[in-house]
Amino acid sequence: MHKRHFHFLRKLRIALVMCLGALFAGIAGFMLIEGYDFTEAFYTTIIILSTVGLGVVHQLSDAGRWFVSGLIVISIGIFAYGISMLTTYIMEGELQRYLKYRKVLKMIDKLNNHVIVCGYGRNGKQACEQLRSHNQQFVVIENGEKAIAELREQEEFLFIEGDATRDEILLESGIKKAKALIATLPNDAANVFVVLTARELQPNLKIISRASEDSSEGKLKRAGANNVIMPDKIGGTHMATLVTRPDVLEFIDHITGKINIRLEEIHCSKLAEQYKGKTIRELEIRNKTGANIIGYKTGAGEYIINPEPDTVMNPEAKLFVLGTREQVTKLMAVLS
Repeated sequence: MHKRHFHFLRKLRIALVMCLGALFAGIAGFMLIEGYDFTEAFYTTIIILSTVGLGVVHQLSDAGRWFVSGLIVISIGIFAYGISMLTTYIMEGELQRYLKYRKVLKMIDKLNNHVIVCGYGRNGKQACEQLRSHNQQFVVIENGEKAIAELREQEEFLFIEGDATRDEILLESGIKKAKALIATLPNDAANVFVVLTARELQPNLKIISRASEDSSEGKLKRAGANNVIMPDKIGGTHMATLVTRPDVLEFIDHITGKINIRLEEIHCSKLAEQYKGKTIRELEIRNKTGANIIGYKTGAGEYIINPEPDTVMNPEAKLFVLGTREQVTKLMAVLS
């Protein structure tokens, strides 16, 4: 969008420069050839360039007639160029797309704690689907024509057409108010640039990046990524596990992929006051909601699987809960 609009503006500037050039040339020509003063020369030039058909101030000499003929041809050419440019801009839908783009920018400006997804390839699409299923607001940055065409079909998606490594594009996506960024570009070097730029613009941003090569993982983390995901490596491990432990993996896939089953994390700091400092037993989550606490993360970052009933809900800890969508929704209502 940026490129096409700026291309149109550049053409528009060219047309304006041509108009001003013709105006100054006409004024100078009439003053030199016909001896007009500035006012007469300006008036006559405007009449000729606008092709309104009014008469000239004085009778023209032969040289003046040749000059006027050339000026008329130039004015017709400039007019035709301007009309064709404007018609193309409107007929090809660029004007409508630009107005829609401005509307999107206004909507993005109102977002807070949203997620920025850089790239709408295979991994980017999967990330967007997951975010949408969890009602998480997000903005996509993409510059590929095919991907942009797909995004236009997703009317509920907010997206920006541009290069995610550029500061101004990330700023337009609302990075200052975003809570996370997911870099899914197919090129590791491009993801490093995205991470570097994002970390510089928003030091507190959670950044997750994909990587294709093992050597890129360290570079991305040094650039500022909190987590680095290697889809190809995960895919290979996944396929091997289907051979060695097929039922276990299929069960996990069933849990994570089934729409009606939710695995959620709950920040203990967001619990209602009456539940803070309580033990898991005292929460009675299973009895009240049917959901199960399957994990606990301490403030020090230690993960505990199947935490003991006497585990205390410290404010800096997190709970991991498994249940149906209805059970998890009920749980959120009970604990908040």
